[in-house]
Amino acid sequence: MPDWTVKDIPSQTGRIAVITGATSGIGYEAAKALAGAGARVIIASRNERKGAEVLAKIRADTPGADVTFEPLDLASLVSVARAATRIAASAPRIDLLINNAGVMAIPDRHETEDGFEMQMGANYIGHFALTMRLLRNVLAASNSRVVTVSSLAHRSGKINFDDLHWEESYSAWRAYCQSKLATLMFSLELDRIARAENWNLTSTAAHPGYAITGLQSTGPRMGRNRAGWLELLGKAMEPIFSHSAAGGALPTLFAATSPNAESGVMYGPDGFYEMKGSPVRAKIVPYAQNKAIGRRLWEVSEQLTGLKIAMPAIA
Repeated sequence: MPDWTVKDIPSQTGRIAVITGATSGIGYEAAKALAGAGARVIIASRNERKGAEVLAKIRADTPGADVTFEPLDLASLVSVARAATRIAASAPRIDLLINNAGVMAIPDRHETEDGFEMQMGANYIGHFALTMRLLRNVLAASNSRVVTVSSLAHRSGKINFDDLHWEESYSAWRAYCQSKLATLMFSLELDRIARAENWNLTSTAAHPGYAITGLQSTGPRMGRNRAGWLELLGKAMEPIFSHSAAGGALPTLFAATSPNAESGVMYGPDGFYEMKGSPVRAKIVPYAQNKAIGRRLWEVSEQLTGLKIAMPAIA
């Protein structure tokens, strides 16, 4: 897919897309591009003020754009349930669900409303719960897609089942890597379930490479008033290795719209170490493809959220 851009997005007229975390960064760029291609876009995020601003910006760029906002806090299972109920009522059919929102490398351990470590809770468990609650609506569409945003950081991750929420020994970076590994393994397991159940569903992961967004500063500064080492390192790398949020959104948009996008894979940039460039099929480390670990993570997630679907046997 050399030099694939937003101009290559097929018409999305008639499609309904739900995107989390789309008030800035990659999510915003994806929402803007999908609305520009004719999709009805539902932006699900925490900040209602920013949501209103984003709706106005997209409508200004694309007169007649069909975009709406739904309040959603992925760090609260109650908020996820309420948002899913509202979304399901307004969109009985969901053609595209993009699990995009995330937070990175919070320096000190924080918990979600439900007692989960914040990165695991907001990046992964909240998206697991949202997908499960919207799955009936997703399956009501023909050729529906679920795109889950992971990260290059998945390569350094392990699922620490003995201390999933880092209560014994918290590491900001390791916790982030685990959460993004979990999002990728979720996408792969959802693909395996879809194929086993013969669902007309494509489950695909994407990662943005190194895209300049608020992610590099929001998480690392949570609870602090100055830049930490991770933010400073990122700033030093930006001139050589990074690309824009619009560039970082391309793998997500390719996975979401291209007729050539496959299920059960991940897309990312084609440049050095997959940090920037045009979207291509990305490397997935062997650990992430371990079916037994993926199944165990899914089952633990069902227990944590109280949401369950019938599971086929592991092939």
